[in-house]
Order: sequence, then C-alpha cells, then structure tokens
Amino acid sequence: MQGSANLNIMLKAARKAGRSLSKDFREVENLQVSMKGAGDFVSKADLAAEEILREELRTARPTYGWLAEESDAEDGEDPTRRWIVDPLDGTTNFLHGLPHWAVSIALEHKGQIVAGVIYDPTKDEMFFAEKGAGAWMNDSRLRVSGRSKMIEALFATGLPFGGRADLPDTLQELARVLPACAGVRRFGAAALDLAYVAAGRYDGYWERRVNAWDVAAGLLIVREAGGLVEPITGGANPLEDGEMICANEGLFAPLAKAVRG
Repeated sequence: MQGSANLNIMLKAARKAGRSLSKDFREVENLQVSMKGAGDFVSKADLAAEEILREELRTARPTYGWLAEESDAEDGEDPTRRWIVDPLDGTTNFLHGLPHWAVSIALEHKGQIVAGVIYDPTKDEMFFAEKGAGAWMNDSRLRVSGRSKMIEALFATGLPFGGRADLPDTLQELARVLPACAGVRRFGAAALDLAYVAAGRYDGYWERRVNAWDVAAGLLIVREAGGLVEPITGGANPLEDGEMICANEGLFAPLAKAVRG
C-alpha cells in the first residue's frame, strides 16, 4: 500500500524507536536475575524511545502539537493537528521480559484520528491505517473476524491492578462475558489488543480507564478493518474518556450487552 507522506514519517519513526527498544529489551532479559535496577532501566528505555519519536516526528512536522505518556502535552503552531504517541505500550510486559509490547503513534486532525501506526518489534508486525484507506499489517490487508456466535468468540480486555477502584465492575463484566464465549485474554498492551481485533485474532475487546495514547492509533485501525467501536457508557468519548467496546459487526451487540449488563 502506498501511504501518505505523514504515514511514511510515522512508519519510519516507529521502526527507529522499535530498534532502540529491542536492544534495551535484550538487556532487560539479562537484568531479570537481579531485582535491582530493572525498573529504572525500563524507564530510561521508554524515555529514549520517546526522544527518538519526538525527534523524528517533530523534525518532519514542527508545527504539529504533541501528546505523549512521558512528557507534557504541547500545542503546535498548527492547532488542528497533533501527534498522540505511546513509545512503549506494555511496559510491565517489557519489564518482566515478556515479548508483547509495542510503539503506538497516531495523528489527529481537527479532533479525528486520521492515521495510526502500531509496531510490535519482537514479532516485526507493523499495523497501520489511514482514514478511508483500510487497515494493514505489513503487506496484508486487515479485516475483522467473521465470527458471529458468542460461544466461538475470543475477546480481550484489561484487568485493574494495584488497588484500582474499578475492580468490582470488571469482575461483574467478566462474570457475564466468560460463560458466554470461548475465552478472554489479558495480554497487557491495549494497542496490540486493538490491532489484534483488526487482524481477526480477537473477535472483540473492551476496557475502561485507558489513556488516549494507548488506544488512539488502534481505534482507527479497528474501524478501518471494519470493526465497530463505541463507549461503554452513553455519551462518553472512547478517546477522551478512555473506555470502549469494539468488535466485528456480528458480535458487537451481544458483547456490548454482556459488558454493559
């Protein structure tokens, strides 16, 4: 697929940050034997990846705004466009030597995501989409799965950790969804959960309290692969409020019913 100039800038930036993180990831695997220092090392790896993305994206498009996990939001000279970046989605996986994490870059124009890239360096899988041009992984066109029976469906979600207050709600959702489906996975990287829905590996995904930079690229990739996306509660905005349900057309209604209760 021939992408726009902006998409090509994003793909190049994601690969460059991915190379840096892959090198650091090999070091993390060596650090697992000692409890000291792995967390600090990962924080540095995260910041180094963000610095690469900032340099690549802002050198190419200096007037665009910036929203990222590790730094303060910045308004650009062009108030209609901004980069939304997560240099390392799946930090806990990375820290534990689990090879499931990604670089996520989205471009927002006038409040709409117009391009998104999610790169998984350990599997060399590059998921990307531009508004109106479909979704892709490497050279393959992506489509959401064609499953329509809940009992055959595999879903992804996130689980609250570290004393978060939404645990009771999540347990109730799981109590409704688990008996009705073929399984629920919690792989620990929201960007890849969305990419996997777009690729038909998962049939749907839901989560609350996720950050814009975790999901901005993935939401577009799912929609461009033919998936439906809605907030869990009426009137919410998936990007701004960090809650969403997404699935293929055949499973969206039953999944949403089970999640909403």
